[in-house]
Amino acid sequence: MKPMSNFEKKFGKYAIRNISLVLILFYACGYLISWINPVMLNYLTLNPYAILFKGQVWRLVTWLIVPPESFDFFTLIMLYFYYSIGTSLERAWGTYRYNVYLLLGMVFTAVGAFAMMGFVYLFQGEVLVAVGAENYFTLISGMFSTYYVNMSIFLAFAATFPDMQVLLFFFIPIKVKFLGIIYGLILVYNFIAGYGNPYLTAANRFVIAASLLNFGVFFFTSRSRIHMSPKQMKRRQEFKREVKNSSKITRHKCAVCGRTEETNPELEFRFCSKCDGNYEYCQEHLFTHVHVKRNS
Repeated sequence: MKPMSNFEKKFGKYAIRNISLVLILFYACGYLISWINPVMLNYLTLNPYAILFKGQVWRLVTWLIVPPESFDFFTLIMLYFYYSIGTSLERAWGTYRYNVYLLLGMVFTAVGAFAMMGFVYLFQGEVLVAVGAENYFTLISGMFSTYYVNMSIFLAFAATFPDMQVLLFFFIPIKVKFLGIIYGLILVYNFIAGYGNPYLTAANRFVIAASLLNFGVFFFTSRSRIHMSPKQMKRRQEFKREVKNSSKITRHKCAVCGRTEETNPELEFRFCSKCDGNYEYCQEHLFTHVHVKRNS
């Protein structure tokens, strides 16, 4: 097990447990807003122009609740799937490291939005003249969503549990590593092919590169120790529980049966005045044990 870093020792207590459920609750709020007032979502997206020139700084956070896709039955299945793999990663890596992984994906996405804005002003200024800067960035702001951040969770899961099998289309068993490879190839194709429109293609490339940068950092810094089978993960959790239980210090322990106040809190313990040495016994063996005498 990798030892805790100084940052983890200092900030690990602030890590959010079960953060995958928190993200799903964010999406639930986003879907609720889309049903009540869809126009309101336009004021929550990650729009760098609105943040810098209109002071709408809340967008730096609110884009996290904007759903990456419309709601239907398959959306429920996908949300459950990402909750399952996210929870598995949190158990395998620890809450702190999983939090850092997601936070990096979100930060890189936000930085990518501003980097894209600078790129457009420097090299594609003609589109800003044609349609207006505000209209253009409003149009593409929806691209900077948590969609690819979620995809980075799947890639990390495939890298950590490469031999785990899932049911593709609910009946085709396939190892996760093959799905990860297929998805990686699709990402490369989308990055190269783009949208056909060069102005949208540039934005899409920034989105893909920025939101998946956390996986690149994770893979190249942890590739030698990330592979883990489900059985290994189970053994790791059992080992943690055993270490935690064995680290408990007991004050009372029966010298005959070995029971303690931790295992049997209903028992009373007393030292025997007739034994040579500090021997303690539970109430059942206090008067029935053989006294310990040292050889003279």
